[in-house]
Amino acid sequence: MELDDRKWTILKAIIKTYLETGEPVGSRTISKDPDLNLSSATIRNEMSDLEDMGLIIQPHTSSGRIPSDAGYRLYVDRLMEEKEAEVSQMKQLMITRQDKMELLLKQIVRFLAVNTNYATMITSPQYHRIRLKFIQLSIVDEEQILATVVAEGNVVKNRIIRILHGLGREQVLQLNILLNSRLNGLTIEEINLATIQKLKEEAGISSDLISQVLDAVADAISQEEDIEVYTSGATNIFKYPELSADTEKASGLIEAFEEKHPLLSLMNGGKDEEHSIQVSIGTELQNENMKDCSVVTASYDLGGGMYGRIGIVGPRRMDYDKVVGILKDLTSQLDRIYHKDADGPGN
Repeated sequence: MELDDRKWTILKAIIKTYLETGEPVGSRTISKDPDLNLSSATIRNEMSDLEDMGLIIQPHTSSGRIPSDAGYRLYVDRLMEEKEAEVSQMKQLMITRQDKMELLLKQIVRFLAVNTNYATMITSPQYHRIRLKFIQLSIVDEEQILATVVAEGNVVKNRIIRILHGLGREQVLQLNILLNSRLNGLTIEEINLATIQKLKEEAGISSDLISQVLDAVADAISQEEDIEVYTSGATNIFKYPELSADTEKASGLIEAFEEKHPLLSLMNGGKDEEHSIQVSIGTELQNENMKDCSVVTASYDLGGGMYGRIGIVGPRRMDYDKVVGILKDLTSQLDRIYHKDADGPGN
């Protein structure tokens, strides 16, 4: 059955209102819907047409309308089509590469805000415990060496190192062999004092150079990049009286949600635990503005040492079962798609 946009919007408004109240819905009630911006007379005419089409019925004379079975069926079928389109869009976004990561993250928080009715946030992915892949020393001139460090995730760092005495190509070659044989595949945590000492002993007169190269390695595989936090649904907070009744409290909560560093502190923790989901309630958040809130966070893993955190903020009476379920499904889907994409076909 085909409906024009106006009739479809009115039918949706009738069904949603009836689901919420259980009472027949009149044209005056529907006219207050901000999505319609139509007069009661116009709505009555459209409701009459919907009744003729068998999509709504009038249970009693002079009462409002309620959905018929046919109306419910059309509503459910279209709702399923919209949800399938939404999921399809999410999947398409999830297979995009790094240059579209920001778009993906913004889409995810919008998706979560709409489907939970809470405020949502997500951090950009960061490299964690990534391993060194390759070191290349190259002669620039008699006083300078270029150290190129490549780590997992295609992280590349270049550093100019000043040297006290010139190095020949043979010496640089030997240093490249030494560094790569000892360090490749290690994380910064695994490059311990014993490893460093052994490297310096084997490097001989170039031991000072080794220290500077290791500084460049540390810079490449342990430097914390600027983390972005994307948010959505902050105004959902006002849907809950315990968070919105006090104007000053609500203002402080919105302000806290807009500040980057407090959000990052809420998202911290659980980075080493795959799919870790954490729930912090009220005073556990250690944030005066959020003492009436709960925050549920989860980690997502894009492979190659890239991870991030997703968070949902709501009242202490939030639907924890629903929120945890949504986060588990979302993080699993992200992990599955990105790991499959990274492994390539057949793996």
